[in-house]
Amino acid sequence: MLYKNKFMVAVPAALLLGGLATTSQAATLDDVKEQGSLTCGVNVGLAGFSAPDSDGKWQGLDVETCRGIAAAIFGDPEKVEFTPLTAKERFTALQSGEIDVLSRNTTWTATRDNSLGLNFTATTFYDGQGFMVSKDLGIESLEDLNGASICIQSGTTHELNLADYFPSRDIDINTVTFDTPDQTAQGFAHGRCDVLTSDTSQLSALRLQLPEPDSVEILETLISKEPLGPVVRQGDDQWLDIVQWSIFAMINAEEMGVNSDNVDEMRDNPPNPGVARLLGQDGNYGEQLGLSNDWAYNIIKEVGNYGEVFSSTVGEDSPLKIQRGMNALWNEGGILYAPPIR
Repeated sequence: MLYKNKFMVAVPAALLLGGLATTSQAATLDDVKEQGSLTCGVNVGLAGFSAPDSDGKWQGLDVETCRGIAAAIFGDPEKVEFTPLTAKERFTALQSGEIDVLSRNTTWTATRDNSLGLNFTATTFYDGQGFMVSKDLGIESLEDLNGASICIQSGTTHELNLADYFPSRDIDINTVTFDTPDQTAQGFAHGRCDVLTSDTSQLSALRLQLPEPDSVEILETLISKEPLGPVVRQGDDQWLDIVQWSIFAMINAEEMGVNSDNVDEMRDNPPNPGVARLLGQDGNYGEQLGLSNDWAYNIIKEVGNYGEVFSSTVGEDSPLKIQRGMNALWNEGGILYAPPIR
């Protein structure tokens, strides 16, 4: 009888805990809807990824990711507020609830994913750490950097990568650290160091800020893998799914040939079942996320598919002119791949 009573008491307690967990997991979406907009943490200013234009409007790949999430939730990509954050500030801002999602050229690592109370969602840009040098130095390989001083941003994986790579090869370097990308580029431009290191995408952006961009080059050798993507707080599976599948919808749309120009026609006359599912004409995939069934349609209509966003922010239609490379679709020579909507 004693054990039976304990069991009878434990059951409602378990149910109560389950109810609390469910309430907790729905909190972020509910909060975002209640406040009427998404709060997105972005870089303080990195061309191609997140930077305000001359009119003060935020532009870039990471910015468009946030606009896509807002479109999925509200049907309106403008219902998002951007919070500029340095590398040192970004995780604290997410942990404290100051922002709803961090979309700020942030590398997915084991420590960040497993020990900070945060979850990475999906990779929006596959990158690697590279090096930019003056052409006049005649640098042909990283071995030529022995004795060089390297400008680097603090609070990034780049510091750890340097510590892994150069000592093991008996190459002596000196590091000069800065708090922001702009400060790092200025340090390089003013001769504080011989070399500037960062993700190659960031180097492409910083190169445009230099007084003489054509006087420098980015070396071909990479020393790390840098998968970049949005981050959310742990303990909210629904919110993780919403951010994750907003990105997956953009990638799947490109693979299926659905873009902002033809999405209305594709929705009204789906050429195949996959497109019908993507655009809410078959199934209840939006309802599974706690959204309307036209969530993916709204993303593509208002923001575009992944290829459109890449091209306009960092690719061929942007000043950076970054090639798709690894960020091409899996069936076009890259490694970009999203799970199917079915």
